[in-house]
Amino acid sequence: MSKEQQVDAPQAPGSPGGWDERSEELVADAALVREPTAWRSAGADVVAAAGSASGAVPAKPARRGAVDPVKALMHRHRELCERAVDPLEIAAGLEAHGVTDRTAARFRHRDVFALAEEMYARVPRDEEERGAPTGTSSRGAPEVPAGWALFALLPGVACALAAVGIELSEGHARYAVGIGGALAVAVALRLALRRGPLRCAHHVVPATRAWVCFLIAYALFGDGLMRAAVSGGPDGPWAPSTAAALGLSLAVAPAVWCVRLFAVGARRRLALSRGLAEFTSAVRPLLLGSVALYLCALGVLLVGAGAAYGVPASAGAGALGALLLLARLLSSYGFMRAPLLMLGAAGAVEAASLASVFAGRLPGCAWLAAPVEGVVRAWGPGAVPVVACGAAAGVLLLHSLRVLSRASAHGDGAS
Repeated sequence: MSKEQQVDAPQAPGSPGGWDERSEELVADAALVREPTAWRSAGADVVAAAGSASGAVPAKPARRGAVDPVKALMHRHRELCERAVDPLEIAAGLEAHGVTDRTAARFRHRDVFALAEEMYARVPRDEEERGAPTGTSSRGAPEVPAGWALFALLPGVACALAAVGIELSEGHARYAVGIGGALAVAVALRLALRRGPLRCAHHVVPATRAWVCFLIAYALFGDGLMRAAVSGGPDGPWAPSTAAALGLSLAVAPAVWCVRLFAVGARRRLALSRGLAEFTSAVRPLLLGSVALYLCALGVLLVGAGAAYGVPASAGAGALGALLLLARLLSSYGFMRAPLLMLGAAGAVEAASLASVFAGRLPGCAWLAAPVEGVVRAWGPGAVPVVACGAAAGVLLLHSLRVLSRASAHGDGAS
């Protein structure tokens, strides 16, 4: 046997230092996916097999100590543990990385929260930092700029003043007041969204803004245009739905307040929950209750605005309000893709419905307009936005119940 073969031949450990740091790291990484006790027994089998191969069995296992899987997990999520100000942030981060209560049981903890508490306690910190009270562990929701509740009233106030100005003006002055009022409402809405619980820290793509503008424009002009198109027109300009605009603008305030209520309640339940399943079961009713509360307020405002102008409440505006709330709520928590898809789907359905009515006037294409004309004659032009926006809002509600019931959605910086 050559010298190199003698070096590479299997041999029994000759000293208690046979396990170096690299060996421990390899076993620790493997312990993340296997039961720790199984790895200890496997390690003993390896040592026994090595000893029997050489004929010498050491009196004690040739290891410096048992593998610590929690320490290995802390090493893998070192940045998360170091920057966390309380165990809740570690629990949320672990859940975001796919760690469940079942996974925590492998580390001999009843749930992710208990595992996060041990990881937080084992992170080295200064004595001053350890003694400082962690105000974030019992807080409700993250801080929002001062005066957010008053900023939420600005869109409704601006729209109400513009509506009064339109009623009191005539001729070209009415158009000027209408354009100026629309710009004032847009600025007020931007302030309300940027300085309140519905603010979005992520970049909103231009496509999302474009679809929102289209849906709002359809809520103001779409019903009148659809009614005129089905009747063979339009033969002239049609009036916008001022009642729908006023109701949606006034509904910005309850939307912001309901979202704040949800954020506060979710963070409190995160502090009180002792498991992911418990937190999920507590947050979902809170989300449904907040959305239902907003829909009630929106319905009252739309009915009141319709009564002020002597028109029925716009069901299409109600469906649009629900869609816009859920889309903005998800966006404020960083979920941008689903709102974009559902806003685009609703806008595409409305645009296609309106286009099909005009396309039906082409020779031999009457069948294109038949479905939409039948729906409009049976239930009115508002049925189109009810179907389009209502279906999209339903999908976003189901998506919200799934993603906003995760602890990772309510970390620092969430709305």
